[in-house]
Order: sequence, then C-alpha cells, then structure tokens
Amino acid sequence: MERRQLLLFLLILGTAFWGVSYSVTKMAIGNYSLNVFLFYRFLLAVVVLSIIFWKYVKDINREAIKTGLLLAVPMFLGIQLQTVGLKYTDASQCSFIAGLTVIIIPLLKLAIYKTNAALKIWIAALTALTGLFIIAIQDKFTINFGDLFTIAGAFAFAVYLIAVEKHSATKNLLYSIVPMFAFCALFTFLIALTDSSSEWFPQNNTFWMGVIYCALFSTAFMYTVSNVSQRYLSAERVAVIYLFEPVFGAIGAFFILGENLTWRLLLGGTLIFAGTIISEVNFKSEKLKVLIRKTNAFLGFNT
Repeated sequence: MERRQLLLFLLILGTAFWGVSYSVTKMAIGNYSLNVFLFYRFLLAVVVLSIIFWKYVKDINREAIKTGLLLAVPMFLGIQLQTVGLKYTDASQCSFIAGLTVIIIPLLKLAIYKTNAALKIWIAALTALTGLFIIAIQDKFTINFGDLFTIAGAFAFAVYLIAVEKHSATKNLLYSIVPMFAFCALFTFLIALTDSSSEWFPQNNTFWMGVIYCALFSTAFMYTVSNVSQRYLSAERVAVIYLFEPVFGAIGAFFILGENLTWRLLLGGTLIFAGTIISEVNFKSEKLKVLIRKTNAFLGFNT
C-alpha cells in the first residue's frame, strides 16, 4: 500500500473514532465541567504522544514550540466551541454541522490568500456538503444555541487545517505535536480554574473512560495522522474526508445514545463518499482515460 493510500485509510479510520467521540463526550461530561474533561483529555494525549514521539520531544526547539502554539489556538477553539455546542444539541446534529469545515476552507483561502482551489475540489466539496445538508436538515430549518457554537467551531477547525497545510510544507510537524497539545491542556486548565462548577476528580467511571477514549483515539491518533497527512494531501481534501465523521457520528449516536437513524443518512452518506472520490481522482490520468474508453466501448458508446 502506497503512503498516500495508507494515510487516506488512517484518516477515514480516524473519522470513525472522531464521529463516535461526540456520543462518548456527551455521555461522559454529563453534568461535569467540560473544561475539566478537556484538560484531562489533552493532558493524557500529551503524556502518550511524549512517549511515542520521544525522539522528537527530546529535540524540540523554540521554533517547534512557536509552531505548536500557533496551531494550538485554532485547534483549541474548535474543540472548545464544539464541545460547548454538544451540551445543547444532539451528538449526531453536532457532528453534521461540524462538517461545514469542508466548504469553509476554500472560501477562507479565497478571501485571505486570494487563491482558488481546483474545480474538482469545489465540486467535491459541494457534493459532500449536499450530502451533509440532506442528513442534517431539520423541520423549519431551525438552528439552536448549540448549533451556533458548533458552526463557530467549524470555522476554527478550518483555520487550523489551513495553518497545518501552510506549516507542514516547510517543516516536520512531528516536533510540534506535543507542544501543541500541551498548550491546549494549559488553556483548558486556566479556563477550568475560573469555573466554579469544576470538579477535578469526578467519581464516575464513564467520565474517565470518556477521557481515555478521546485522548487516545480522537485526539492523539487523529490529529497526529492529520498533521502528517497534510504533507501529502491538501487541506480541502482532508476536510472532505472529514465528512465521513457525521456518518460515523450518527451511527455512534444510534448505538450509544439511542438517537435515530433515517434514510437521509444513507443518501447523504452516499453523496459524502462520492465527494471524497471526486476529490481524489486524477481526471487527467492516462489510466483513467483508458478505463473510460474501455467502459464506453463495452457500453457501445463512440469516443
């Protein structure tokens, strides 16, 4: 398996972990402080990644720490805002709205850098976003308080992915992963200190199981794969792959929280998958042209 294909597989696996994490987080937090939960989530991720990437940690320099800080700010805001939104909306709804990142990225690039994405990326993004809309649309087109936080978090994640793409082009981000999560842990710790409802040692196994799951799978695994993959994949393509997340999120919400699955999930999920395929196919490839000619010949079409 080629490196690029392996990274695509790991990203899709990561979206499964990430999608399920909405239900796990909602169940784990309950009435506890979300900032305490996020603090332990980031802290455990720092410990685990420090062990795994020790050869990079021991050689961390000022530049790596600076890059970690620059990446930590939008990532922290994205996770913080969407976790707040999760307290006020369904886990499946939150995961659907988070997928707006896929269309926000090319729009931000166009507005800030005056650079446009390839036409197929726009087609892929709009196709996937149509699938997202079919899945997420509710009666009367209402948007609740939690949805607004989730939308704001989607913007923050878009900024994060663009920043990762920019920095990964010139440096090895493996040196900055641990500092990035360390800053996120620091931010959540400081906010938790100001929260009068913070309970630092909850006597609840669900809380701690949620911390472990989110730290290992939806934080350490997913963001490491994401940062590494963006040396080979654009932010737009990574964001399109992220749209598998609401599908896994809805499945997780069904089994973990008892939320309903509908026919719209199947139709929307098909469009999301189509968008991912469109973003990855090289339409100028000679192999693809040969395949199209053979298909047309088989079907009796003239080329």
